[in-house]
Amino acid sequence: MKSQKILISACLLGHDVKYDGKNNSILENPFIKKLLSLDMVISFCPEVEGGLPIPRLKSEIINNKVINIEKKDVTKEFLLGAEKTLEIVQKNDIKIAIMKSKSPSCGRDFIYDGRFTKSLIQGDGVTVRALKEIGVKVFMEDELEEAEKNIFK
Repeated sequence: MKSQKILISACLLGHDVKYDGKNNSILENPFIKKLLSLDMVISFCPEVEGGLPIPRLKSEIINNKVINIEKKDVTKEFLLGAEKTLEIVQKNDIKIAIMKSKSPSCGRDFIYDGRFTKSLIQGDGVTVRALKEIGVKVFMEDELEEAEKNIFK
């Protein structure tokens, strides 16, 4: 039997794919180590897969468009990244994702407000919206305990 796969934001797995060329590694977490040891992880960065470079300008969502700090519309790249994420999810029958909070791609419930002032508003990132639409359960990196309960019920 094929093991269940979990989609995890690449930056959380120590890959230097964030807009600033860094990462948000949670590799030291015992639950993440367990998932990796069981070969359950698929690492993915929608922004990079959508064609954006590393490093890249900081982007935020405003009026349903993704705009970078120089006011360039990068919505197309974010939508392409979400589309590629859905292809991976469907190909691997993924039901659960662990994503990076506040990101214009991967954030759930709260994202930055589009003014580049670190102010949060209610909302989901482009990729998370797409994942939720097809029924994928999305957890943030500070909800690992809850994610673990859902995966190893």
